[in-house]
Amino acid sequence: MTRIRRGYIARRRRTKICLFASSFRGAHSRLIRTIIQQKIRALVSAHRDRNRKKRYFRRLWITRINAVIRENRVFYSYSNFINDLYKRQLLLNRKILAQIAISNRNCLYMISNEIIK
Repeated sequence: MTRIRRGYIARRRRTKICLFASSFRGAHSRLIRTIIQQKIRALVSAHRDRNRKKRYFRRLWITRINAVIRENRVFYSYSNFINDLYKRQLLLNRKILAQIAISNRNCLYMISNEIIK
């Protein structure tokens, strides 16, 4: 019986998977079954952490704003500041406020003093 030559489709699929896992360590970059498992795990982690990154940055911005606001006055906090912003209908998001807090504290002090009046 003659030998049957296999096609290239399975090999092409495996090389594509191997390219994805080329930076993994040990068997995670060499064995096909392990590579497939690690690829699934990596994509799940990437999907989860994209949302987590948004959450962490929002926490960071809130912390920065709160730190600068509390320096200015003793009994004034982040929650009071945001509440006063909404009452005055000043639509500044937390990212912009945090950048102002870092780069130019006096500007944030001026904004808070204007809102309190």
